Amino acid sequence: MILWLLTRKKRIGRFLATMWLWIIGLIILISTINWLTSKTVLDKKDYYGQYIIDRDYFPGIQSDWQYNHFRFEIKKNDSIYFYVTDKERTVKVYKGKVVVIQYSESARLRIIMDQPTHHILTSNPTTYRSSWSFYLVFNSPKFYNVYFKKGRWKQ
Repeated sequence: MILWLLTRKKRIGRFLATMWLWIIGLIILISTINWLTSKTVLDKKDYYGQYIIDRDYFPGIQSDWQYNHFRFEIKKNDSIYFYVTDKERTVKVYKGKVVVIQYSESARLRIIMDQPTHHILTSNPTTYRSSWSFYLVFNSPKFYNVYFKKGRWKQ
């Protein structure tokens, strides 16, 4: 830059301008890639909604059966309703409360169920975040890991 200021040659000026355009473009590109691939940061309102079994994670007969028999909903009043179903028909409802803990960048979910409760809800879920979504995994003594994602149940 000092050389260009002393000589005022156009060739050096074009080279400096091109170099700075490349640097700025590279910074924008890296920032965009970082934004697109960074994990979702969750807060309390992100957990509200209906959840269904994630059949894409482990497709097959077992996940299809679980999909038709288990789903839950977290409401804005911090309550959870776990539904044991037979497709559309609700067989039993387990109720409880949710507490959202914000001890790190992303909020975590803690569930306090009325007793007795269903075996899927005996432990708090683990939240797995991706770039654009998240899913909850419950450790069931009977089914091991049970994967839930946000969504509405469909026939």
